[in-house]
Amino acid sequence: MSREKVGQDTELGLNRGLKSRHLTMISLGGTIGTGLLLASGNSIAEAGPGGALLAYGLIGIMVFFLMTSLGEMAAYMPVAGSFSTYATKFIDPALGFALGWNYWYNWAITIAAEIAAVSIVMKYWFPDTASWIWSVAFLAIIFLLNYVSVKTFGESEYWFAFIKVATIIIFLGVSVLMIFGILGGKAPVGFTNFFVGDGPFHGGFFATLGIFLAAGFSFQGTELLGVAAGETKDPGKSIPKAIKQVFWRILLFYILAILAIGLLIPYTDARLINDGETVTTSPFTLVFENAGIAFAASIMNAVVLTAILSAGNSGLYASSRMLWDLAMEGKAPKIFKKLNKQGVPFVALITTVIVASLSFLTSVFGEQVYIWLLSASGMCGFIAWLGIAASHYRFRKAMAAQGKNLDEVLPYKSRFFPFGPIFAFLLCAFIVVGQSYFAFQGGEIDWYELTISYIGLPIFFVLWFGYKIKHKTKVVKLTEADVEPTKY
Repeated sequence: MSREKVGQDTELGLNRGLKSRHLTMISLGGTIGTGLLLASGNSIAEAGPGGALLAYGLIGIMVFFLMTSLGEMAAYMPVAGSFSTYATKFIDPALGFALGWNYWYNWAITIAAEIAAVSIVMKYWFPDTASWIWSVAFLAIIFLLNYVSVKTFGESEYWFAFIKVATIIIFLGVSVLMIFGILGGKAPVGFTNFFVGDGPFHGGFFATLGIFLAAGFSFQGTELLGVAAGETKDPGKSIPKAIKQVFWRILLFYILAILAIGLLIPYTDARLINDGETVTTSPFTLVFENAGIAFAASIMNAVVLTAILSAGNSGLYASSRMLWDLAMEGKAPKIFKKLNKQGVPFVALITTVIVASLSFLTSVFGEQVYIWLLSASGMCGFIAWLGIAASHYRFRKAMAAQGKNLDEVLPYKSRFFPFGPIFAFLLCAFIVVGQSYFAFQGGEIDWYELTISYIGLPIFFVLWFGYKIKHKTKVVKLTEADVEPTKY
């Protein structure tokens, strides 16, 4: 089946039930997770406030360029396969195959991680209740939200994201009052905490590099916007609107939040050092407690629970749509094309839930197996980002080779081409290569650490070149690339 037909509503069977506000909140919520709410304090403790700001700032710029690249293609070709489809059209069908399965696997394993995380969060309130009860309840909730209809998913994700956004806005408001000495009963703090010890760049270059790599994981999920484009009403208008807000969201929710934490809490405060799972040492909790807000830990625990539900909900949505799209392109078994009456790919949905559940069980009965599964998915998000940057570069080259007038045909045009995708590709490649730099420290190579850090790469290349050899695919010629817009 040609992708031009696949893009049409009547051919798809998928319902374009997502509205502009849903798309905006989905892309917004994708940037806010436990990486910011829990682990950001650890980043400040490791590299100082200056190192953390620099690391998150550079990653934020990279993500902004990636989203403008993805937004340009998604507004022109809004399909559920997103960058998997774009790689197939503009680079090589084998690469599209590998990117699609890579992304599905990434989210299936991530859902398993969220299942484990929700039981930890619930133990804060119910320490004596069996963990499996909360895990089963969590899985049932996100399954039903996805199974009923895409509109139900969109509405639930809207409110999940709204709670996270509201929390950060309140946090920033409280922080400003504390910084100027209006709240918290202390004098204005200024930049005193920035220059404690060897601040603001504590630990030097390698400490900042370590946070730079970790920051990349915090931003993963922003590419959900491209997948959701396939079920969005009037994507030509709603996608550009969502993309234009990306820069301000990154500035507001990451840069300003980390700046506020760095100003209010010395990076030498031992409470900032945590494993990202303890809500009582979340920097947000610490700031709220210093401001005199009662039950700060319980409030943040509820927000973190919302973030986990949001991640699992959107991950199940993205993975099921990617698996469905692979089936539509003949790159996955035909059974995954089946839809329910609401236009939801329920076979792909159920399969993803089963895989996530089995992966979760390995965390209970075979911890070492689970570590390897999780490690294999560690690079998947970065690989997807590399695919976005490369696809956009080839998309533009194909449009030029075929004489298309971009000002006339593109609903949204990235202003940063070619610098944007090239910069994003190189920086993302640097992150991938530098994943396990610490395995080389100390004069000896830590082969175990090296292996679990990079295991995702050989799996991806096996998928890519395995498909390429079997189907004898070739790199798509620019003059022959399918650059016709998707009808909707």
